[in-house]
Amino acid sequence: MDAPSDVLVVDDDPDMVELMLIVLEQAGYVARSARNGQEALSAVAERAPGVVLLDMLMPVMNGWECAHELRSRYGNAVKIVVVTAAEHPRARAEEVGADDVLPKPFDMSNLLRVVARYVKSAGSASSPVSSHHER
Repeated sequence: MDAPSDVLVVDDDPDMVELMLIVLEQAGYVARSARNGQEALSAVAERAPGVVLLDMLMPVMNGWECAHELRSRYGNAVKIVVVTAAEHPRARAEEVGADDVLPKPFDMSNLLRVVARYVKSAGSASSPVSSHHER
C-alpha cells in the first residue's frame, strides 16, 4: 500500500490555512484542513495524512494535546510538523515528540521543503531536486 500522500493543515487562522492550502495544492499535494486539535483527530481517523502541519495555539484542543493524542493513537505512523511562532520552536517540537518544526513566520519555499520530506506530491516529477547522473 502506498504511503499517505496528503497534507493536513491544523490551524485556527483562516487566512494562514487558505494560503497554505493554495501553495500546497499548486505544488501538487492533496491538502485539507482542520481548525483545532479535535477536528484534526477526526480528520486523521477518517484518512491518515502523510504529514500533519500542527499549529500549537488553538481553541478547543491545542497543538500539545492534539500531538499527544496522535502519538497515543498512532505512535510514529503519523508524521507531525509543529508550526509555531514560539521563541524556541525546536524545543516546542521536542516537547510533543514531533518529527519536525516549521517556525513562523516562514516563506512558502520552506513550507514546501518541509512537506516534501514526508509526502510525495502528484507533481513531484517537476520537483526542483537535481539529478546526480551528470558528470
